[in-house]
Amino acid sequence: MKRSSGVRLCATVAVSALSLALVTGCSDGGSKDSGDGDRVDAAKPAAKALSAAELKRLILAKGDVTGYKVGPVEGGTPARSKVRAADAQCDPLLRVMTGIAPGDPAAETNRMVQELKKAPTDKATSMDDLADGKFEDALKDSMDIDTTVVVLSSYDGDGAGKALKAVSGAMKACAGGFTGDQAGDKAKFTRVSEERPVDAGDESVAFAATSDMEDGDTAPIHVQVVRHGNNVASYTTINLGAMMTKKAYSVPAEVVEAQAAKLK
Repeated sequence: MKRSSGVRLCATVAVSALSLALVTGCSDGGSKDSGDGDRVDAAKPAAKALSAAELKRLILAKGDVTGYKVGPVEGGTPARSKVRAADAQCDPLLRVMTGIAPGDPAAETNRMVQELKKAPTDKATSMDDLADGKFEDALKDSMDIDTTVVVLSSYDGDGAGKALKAVSGAMKACAGGFTGDQAGDKAKFTRVSEERPVDAGDESVAFAATSDMEDGDTAPIHVQVVRHGNNVASYTTINLGAMMTKKAYSVPAEVVEAQAAKLK
């Protein structure tokens, strides 16, 4: 067994994710369709988007999620125009995976939420340990951390519903995989699988986008998008340590629930 495969996987995934947010983290399920989604009920006033300042007061902050640290998204968010899929139908998936709010929001903000790692109980302290591969095992264990980019966006009118539908539609259209580009960096995802979302908000969708590595390993990235009225919370989670060891992981329920609580 080649113990270097995990290290190669980390490097490859960082590029394949096409996400500045997630790279720095390395240092119609639930959808309701009225059948006339483009029509605005004349009896109701059009929804008014929140401002960026209001969203910053509502997004997760330090101390909101036990066992996680919350901070700014290092490296910033790439320009929407610089993130494109070869098939335009898949743009909503690639963009939300890259930390960009879906649809056409009036305002948005984001945070990085990273799991706090418990202190290791078994340390490699000798050359024999290194020879036995314990060093790489310890490295993988240290990287077994859920890192989630949370994006909170707000929309005028029925923009939030349209944004969620765009993601839901792209999940179906791009189930067989897609390729994408972020300012010249290429990525190929071989499949998109619908997942069961954490129960939150008015409607939500969740999916995993998977890359197949050259050494036979797979690299899934997990996403959930939730509509809360005319606001949308998007969650993109990566765990490099879990990818290396083929351990299952997902968007952390506690992160989704904590954000949902602040939007009630």
